[in-house]
Amino acid sequence: MKKKLTLTVQEDIIKYAKRMAKRRGMSVSQMFEEVIGKDEAGEIETEQQRAAKRLIKKLDKAKPVKTKDDKQLIKEHVQRKFA
Repeated sequence: MKKKLTLTVQEDIIKYAKRMAKRRGMSVSQMFEEVIGKDEAGEIETEQQRAAKRLIKKLDKAKPVKTKDDKQLIKEHVQRKFA
């Protein structure tokens, strides 16, 4: 269950927290939960990091691409060039 929490901090810290949260694509409350909710002192995960993790998951599920060796690629290039 979520509850409202009121903190008293300096105005410049509030402005900094809002800017930081905006850059990370989250609310100040979400950022606070991530920082305080972790057992270990870690970094806050940015939106770019979350996107990168989603991309890696998709790539892991993707079918492998068939590749050709260098000799085959050169042979095909020469055939196209001089055909």
